[in-house]
Amino acid sequence: MLVALTDPIDPSGEAVLRAAGHQVELPGADGLGPLLARADAVVVRRKLPDDLSARAPRLLAAVRQGVGVDMIPVEDCTTHGVLVANVPGANADSVAEFAVAQMLAIARGAQAMHAALLTDGWDRARTRTSTAFELRGRTLGVVGVGAIGTRLGEIAGAGFRMRVLGYRRNASALPPSIAYADLESIFAESDFIALACPLTPETRGLASAARIALMKPGAWLLNLARGPVVDGTALVDALRDGRIGGAALDVFDEQPLATGHPLRSLPNVLLTPHAAGLSGEAVERMSVGAAEEVVRILAGGRPRSFINPEAWKASRRRRDLLGHPVQEVNAA
Repeated sequence: MLVALTDPIDPSGEAVLRAAGHQVELPGADGLGPLLARADAVVVRRKLPDDLSARAPRLLAAVRQGVGVDMIPVEDCTTHGVLVANVPGANADSVAEFAVAQMLAIARGAQAMHAALLTDGWDRARTRTSTAFELRGRTLGVVGVGAIGTRLGEIAGAGFRMRVLGYRRNASALPPSIAYADLESIFAESDFIALACPLTPETRGLASAARIALMKPGAWLLNLARGPVVDGTALVDALRDGRIGGAALDVFDEQPLATGHPLRSLPNVLLTPHAAGLSGEAVERMSVGAAEEVVRILAGGRPRSFINPEAWKASRRRRDLLGHPVQEVNAA
């Protein structure tokens, strides 16, 4: 069967697909559309068209190489029997460590000192330590305590002796090391607010103007989730007015970040190109995990991380119509 890759994956993932006897292709000069039209499965690293099933009549599986499935039209897939899966937890260490690196960069200003030392000299660079502070004793608020949020809380609490607050819909599922707080309390009490939640209708605009207004004057907002989780206009206004300490943003409403975007001209921001989960180890784990899910689904099995289990019966009918024999595979 043909597995389409929206973008390159780690060679270890390709090896899993080829070892199972599948053909693997990247888009050609004519783009992703013609490839989707022939594909039996797709490994997803960029936004797929909303009418995916119409463009990909043979498709059986759309597997996200990563966690967030907002790149996949899940409702369309469910209606037409296309199984959707992801690989949760594969990049949790990478994203959590990245968030810690952001907090340390903010607290100690190493990058700014490096630049000042080269351009302004030793003594001027040392004056930047006047604003340096330790993470110990500061409060971290984590919104979305899944695999990433749990790992971040673990590092911050045990490693830096920070106070860690967390919010998730099921408060009883919080680890003991993270104290539950509602969203308003997290925004009002935290020195760092880390957004690590998926993008859903409920989380869109979660960091609203009203909640940003609750933040401490020196607090920083870290967005590790998706751009639309934050009210971008309200955030820019708060940054321009100096009402909050700053924002470390790895994701944006539109990517890549436009050349003329106002965030580029603000001094109290730390901008990165959606790179938090892209360590070498995480990319390998995500690629292999996504490839294994594709192999499992194409062989007739249920994915381990099943995003739309309600599509299972429709997927059986779709396989039958496409002439693929159904082999019930143990997904354990």
